[in-house]
Amino acid sequence: MATVLHINLEALNEAMVQDLKNQFGPAELEIKVSDKPDAWLTEDEFWQIIALLDWSKTGDDDAVIAPAVAALAALAVGNIHQFEDILSKKLWLLDTRAHAHASLRDRPEAPLSADYFLYDRCAVVANGKAFYENVVQNPEQMPAGVSFARLLSVASKAYMLKTGKAFVHIPAYNYETYQNEAGWPE
Repeated sequence: MATVLHINLEALNEAMVQDLKNQFGPAELEIKVSDKPDAWLTEDEFWQIIALLDWSKTGDDDAVIAPAVAALAALAVGNIHQFEDILSKKLWLLDTRAHAHASLRDRPEAPLSADYFLYDRCAVVANGKAFYENVVQNPEQMPAGVSFARLLSVASKAYMLKTGKAFVHIPAYNYETYQNEAGWPE
C-alpha cells in the first residue's frame, strides 16, 4: 500500500529526508511537484506557444522555434515540464496505424521509419490546434512527407535558456512510434 505525504518544499531539509529514510526504509520514493492549479500551463497556453513558431524563417529550424522557446523560457520551470507533457500526449495520440498509413500514401511500398513518423507527427502539432484536431479525428488528413523534428527540442532549449542546465524530463506519454498500443491493434 502506498503512503502519500504532502510536504511543503520549504520544509524539506536533510533532517526530514533522514526521518523519511528511518520511517520507510528501502521504500521507493516518487516525487511529484505541483504548484497551485492556476499556475499550470493550460492547453490554450500550449497552443499559444505553438502559434509563435515563425514559419517565415523556414529553412532554419532553430529560428522557426526561437520565439516559442523564448516565450516558454519566460514561464516557470514547472511550465516547461508541463509543455513537454502536453506535447507528449499530442504526439502519442497521433501514433496510430491509420496515421502512419496516411503519412506513407505517396510511397505505399516504403517501410515505415519510426523516427520519420515521429517527426511527421511533430509537423502536425507544429501546424496548430485546428490542424492538429482535424488530423487526430481524420487520419487520412495526415500530411505525407512533412516533418518538423525540431519541435522536440522546444522544451529542452527553453529550460537551458532559463536555467543554464540540461533538461532532464521523462514525459507523461511515451511518444515514440508504436507506443500507443490502442493505435496499433494486431
